[in-house]
Amino acid sequence: MALPVSSSTESELVQRLKHWLLEGTHRQKPEINSESNKEPPHKHQEKHPWWQVMCLTGVDYFSTLGYQPGIAALAAGALSPIATLILLFLTLFGALPIYRKVATASPHGEGSLAMLEHLLPWWQGKLLVLCLLGFVATDFIITITLSAADATAHIIENPLVPTFFHGQVVPISLILVALLGAVFLKGFREAIGIAVILVAVYLFLNLIVVGVGLEQIFTHPEAIASWEKAIFINHQSPLMLLGISVLVFPKLALGLSGFETGVAVMPLVKGYSEDPDSVPSGRIKNTHKMLTSAAWIMSFFLLTSSIVTTFLIPVAEFQAGGKANGRALAFLAHQFFGDIFGTVYDLSTISILWFAGASAMAGLLNIVPRYLPRYGMAPNWTLAVRPLVLVYTAIAFIVTLIFQANVEAQGGAYATGVLVLMSSAAFAVTLASHKLHKRKEVVTFGIITLVFIYTTITNIIERPEGIKIAATFIAGIVITSLVSRVWRSTELRANTVEFDQQAQSFIDTNPDRTVRIIAHRPNRGDDQEYSQKEQDTRQEHHLPADDPVIFLEIKVSDPSEFAGTINIQGYQVGNHRILRSQGAAVPNTIAAILLEIRERTHKLPHAYFGWAEGNPIQYLMRFILFGEGDIAIVTREVLRTVEKDPKQRPGIHVGG
Repeated sequence: MALPVSSSTESELVQRLKHWLLEGTHRQKPEINSESNKEPPHKHQEKHPWWQVMCLTGVDYFSTLGYQPGIAALAAGALSPIATLILLFLTLFGALPIYRKVATASPHGEGSLAMLEHLLPWWQGKLLVLCLLGFVATDFIITITLSAADATAHIIENPLVPTFFHGQVVPISLILVALLGAVFLKGFREAIGIAVILVAVYLFLNLIVVGVGLEQIFTHPEAIASWEKAIFINHQSPLMLLGISVLVFPKLALGLSGFETGVAVMPLVKGYSEDPDSVPSGRIKNTHKMLTSAAWIMSFFLLTSSIVTTFLIPVAEFQAGGKANGRALAFLAHQFFGDIFGTVYDLSTISILWFAGASAMAGLLNIVPRYLPRYGMAPNWTLAVRPLVLVYTAIAFIVTLIFQANVEAQGGAYATGVLVLMSSAAFAVTLASHKLHKRKEVVTFGIITLVFIYTTITNIIERPEGIKIAATFIAGIVITSLVSRVWRSTELRANTVEFDQQAQSFIDTNPDRTVRIIAHRPNRGDDQEYSQKEQDTRQEHHLPADDPVIFLEIKVSDPSEFAGTINIQGYQVGNHRILRSQGAAVPNTIAAILLEIRERTHKLPHAYFGWAEGNPIQYLMRFILFGEGDIAIVTREVLRTVEKDPKQRPGIHVGG
């Protein structure tokens, strides 16, 4: 018989669970100001040589060798080496120059998304970033599920593994995803040392397999003859072969992954000791080395692996159920060296694929605090790591079940995320060059942008499941972000409030009197206007003529921003004292100033407003979109939200 659980015990368990879930945030206090966001979250982390950080990005980039050759063979068939060669040209002369520019423009790891955000003002930049975050989520989530699926393929196809596992592809993939989530629930720190070992061992084993494969091709010319027969049997013209390869190469776009991650980890790259934080030239230079080295290493392995797998593996083995499906190089490792070496290769591949999933999860956990809190578009619980891990793990579960852990089927979604991010980076660099009036760069990067856009559209047409998944992520991110923005609209939304010397003197002039603030929207800004406004306010609110008043004028800066530092300047027009400031939203800025005056004077200030006439719904939308609306009512609501004690709230008076 089960013992009943008391309500107090149950409540205690709930509290412990809640404390555990919300423990361990990204920052003690998240930076929500756009300027403060320029400081990287890795600012105080240990810096490492560029080649070590390259290995950290390499667990994602280089691990695609585990499945890329097989996917390329399925997509392009005998034309795989030619299509891969075109991909290499795009990598070295397209993606690499673009991301070198991105690294120069965003040395703190903001990436191309931040470039577009800064280049496109107001809500356009924010909405564009939200949409791109949907593609980022697609990229990273599919990285987790695709890596788990390919790791599963290497497990079950190993001849030393019992046959029972062969029919358990989906359960094993789900277990790997769950274990990855469990690691992050316990706590995870990117270990560059582990990444260096994994990448070094993996690339060394691949070099052995590729080297032996090339030797086999050159010592058995019939392999080359068979390949030539396969490509020329239907297409006699070399130009026709090249044209078909150009049309096919977008299907190989998985080999382009890794550049966005490389820029994101820039803050970990060691620069020069004398580098200023604003322009870390040493870090930028070493990041260029990192990106260039990774691109050339990957290009070598992509081309050689495509050649040996296409020439030496029967076409049937690449198909679903074949021994090379999702694991082409592993198939050759077993064939060349036997099961012992093959098992070592499998373990190395499984390990680096596992770490690729970990890198993707870490990237996802870094997205929310970098963007959404600054926009006011994330609830407070998203500042904790563990709830986000549970959400991402659940999404990865759903994606794995939808695709049934099929490596090739998920390739389209992965490629879509990668290509959209690269297209956006190319567009951002082109737009930046245009603003700097660099015509040659505009033409060059514009052509690269068009190539990436063509590749993206082609991939979407061929494999539309990627854009469907991305659209789902985009819809989820945009809807939840806008709901959160509305929900948080009555927060104080100010980091700090600063008065200049004259503004401070205004509130200190009469320390024995209550500070009375008249909210005012200036027109002409002359002495007559302020005198009339003061006279009307005194009549409406029955203020004595000898009671001093101060005008407060707030100008909306960028209503799409959520918060920032409020700087207040004091001005004198005739005998009238005026405080002027800017803010993302007028009511929230006024509330923050009133609370700061309360703290500085130790007295409750009183603010005086006129009634707003018009449709309340219209005013609500104006407040959310343009930062204005029914200012008096919203200011009072912000104060009520921030200060729970009515006796400690600044007074709000409305008349007219």
